[in-house]
Amino acid sequence: MTTQTGLDYMRSRTMVDCDTLDEEVARTLGPFQDCTSNQAIAFVELSKPSRTEVVSASKADAKSLHNKYPSLSVDELAVEIAMVRLAIGMAKHIRGLVHVQTNPYYSFSSEKTVVNALRIVQLFQHVQPGFDVARIAIKIPGTWEGMMACRTLELAGVRTLATTLFSMPQAVLAAEVGCTYVAPYVNELKVQVNPGIVDDQKLLPLCVAIQQYYKSVQASTKVLPASLTSTEEIFMLAGVDHLTIAPHLLVKLTQSMFTDVKSLFDSAALEPVPPVGTSYAHDHGQYQITFARDRAGASQRKLTEAVNIFCDFQDQLESMMKTVA
Repeated sequence: MTTQTGLDYMRSRTMVDCDTLDEEVARTLGPFQDCTSNQAIAFVELSKPSRTEVVSASKADAKSLHNKYPSLSVDELAVEIAMVRLAIGMAKHIRGLVHVQTNPYYSFSSEKTVVNALRIVQLFQHVQPGFDVARIAIKIPGTWEGMMACRTLELAGVRTLATTLFSMPQAVLAAEVGCTYVAPYVNELKVQVNPGIVDDQKLLPLCVAIQQYYKSVQASTKVLPASLTSTEEIFMLAGVDHLTIAPHLLVKLTQSMFTDVKSLFDSAALEPVPPVGTSYAHDHGQYQITFARDRAGASQRKLTEAVNIFCDFQDQLESMMKTVA
């Protein structure tokens, strides 16, 4: 009888993605469907001594391409090129899409986000001519402006993931604009960067409600929860469309057997599912007040904090590039 690890069990019920830019993780713990990333993950990876060449090559490319993108600093462009280089490296070891996040400083500008996303797609072709653009997903923070950018990009044939979702209104809007994926954050982002902080409003039930809502309206958008902190949370989401898992949790899943943790997807939604016909895409004001009032303001606070944290890591990435001649 074959022993089933926790990772085996999850793969039997859900598309498992890796939340890392470390190729060794994909090689040794795969197969994975997609590879997700963000500025924090990129900073951790590019800080490794083994990635010095990626950093220097990306800075050199940025200098040579700067005339093509004069509105950017060389260091901002170098960060984008470095993230693309890391994603291309991961693409060799996964079956599906590589996810690259736009500059979080553009989170409240649809125009800048669209331009940024299209530039990222172009940079894939610069780093590896002929790279299959259908394997690129652009991650965009789930602000109203970010969602409007997703709509424009999806119409242009660029796949998008609306990230840092903390509410059902965000999920409804993401489906309306045609996002390929949404990433509800089970734990608020500061839990991942500030040791000792615990999110006392974990959004596990929200993930179930979103997927059930999408089925009710026949949305093509897939649910891809993120920001997990334990294997128990992972097992509770067995049956979700996709699930992105950080390396340390992937290791725990391979080292332990599946325990009988009941999945929330095996029961009715614990949160209310919006009625068919719920719409926000053409009523910015209604969306904003509904989102602002969600969970007594906690959803808006968590989104704002997440954007700020990603901006901090964007700053650190650009500072890293400044140290390269």
